[in-house]
Amino acid sequence: MTGNPIVLSVITAMVLAGMGAADRKSELEVVSAVDLSRYAGRWYEIARLPNRFEKKCADSVTATYTLRSDGKVDVVNRCRKANGEYTTASGKAKIVDKKTNAKLKVTFFWPFYGDYWILDLGPNYEYAVVGAPNRDYLWILSRTPQLDEQLYQRLLREMATRGFATDRMIRTSHPTG
Repeated sequence: MTGNPIVLSVITAMVLAGMGAADRKSELEVVSAVDLSRYAGRWYEIARLPNRFEKKCADSVTATYTLRSDGKVDVVNRCRKANGEYTTASGKAKIVDKKTNAKLKVTFFWPFYGDYWILDLGPNYEYAVVGAPNRDYLWILSRTPQLDEQLYQRLLREMATRGFATDRMIRTSHPTG
């Protein structure tokens, strides 16, 4: 049986592209080790890929992580909406990769969990880059409301080489007062 060579070429290209995407997704590396006691505390969102659960957040986005006695992590996300009111979302995370502590699953609506992978981390835990292996989610976090611009640009370049659409990143402002 013979087929249309153009159709076969298109199908072959689609299959190979799909295989490449699957391979690329499985290749996402995380940091080699995370000391969760150092990671705990407040983080300021510096930038994010657009996502539905932060759609109403105008600015002042923070995430606070607290270690629990059962080995899980309490998560409290907070942001200010356009009307000036603050909103919070509370959840919990569980460690998926106990060797590195860099792969977690987070839930705000049990039983649904999302991937939370720590992709980059400052040597003094002063910044972190968190994403998901499907490349749909990405956050750049800092212990302070601002991040050095050169470092920010370096992190964007690095995440772009790892398959994230960093041209879509939304910068988060943290107004004072």
